[in-house]
Amino acid sequence: MEKKKVYIETSVISYLTAKPSRDLVVAGHQKITYEKWEIKTLH
Repeated sequence: MEKKKVYIETSVISYLTAKPSRDLVVAGHQKITYEKWEIKTLH
């Protein structure tokens, strides 16, 4: 049986681990990424 592989875009990890950004666009990306990640890990 072949092992399943998961690809996680590196920007996802960057947004999840970075300090909150002062740049509004980056801050928005961080917020959306965090919320999506939180929803996916709860299910």
